[in-house]
Amino acid sequence: MRILGLDFGEKTIGVAISDPFGWTAQGVEIIRRKEEKNLKASIVRIGEIINEYSVEKIVMGYPKNMNNSLGERCEKTEAFKAKLEKTFKIEVILWDERLSTVGAERSLIEADLSRKKRKQVIDKMAAVFILQGYLDSNPQKSDKK
Repeated sequence: MRILGLDFGEKTIGVAISDPFGWTAQGVEIIRRKEEKNLKASIVRIGEIINEYSVEKIVMGYPKNMNNSLGERCEKTEAFKAKLEKTFKIEVILWDERLSTVGAERSLIEADLSRKKRKQVIDKMAAVFILQGYLDSNPQKSDKK
């Protein structure tokens, strides 16, 4: 079973996919859009990825504030979640993404990537961190062999 990881941002959506066993997350791409409210092309591309990888579940970063409160980004994420569920009839799990971008940034710095190159891949790496966090916490993982 493949799981899709998404880091839903204002101008981009970072995309990651699990391996067939649900053990590891790999970055796939960054979906870029010119207008924050125009999601049609993004939904189409996500549908193509769902079909290509036979995705059965989506894990999407939920951008809570550090004090655990919910802000405007959470509302937009919840609306996008509803859109995905309605369009694809697939379960979408919201996963606390606090510090995922910070973790991704640190990994890229440790890999000695320039600031320009980090900026080009940070959203994809954040999606990997979100999805890997979910995969690592999944108690059913130990049942898979």
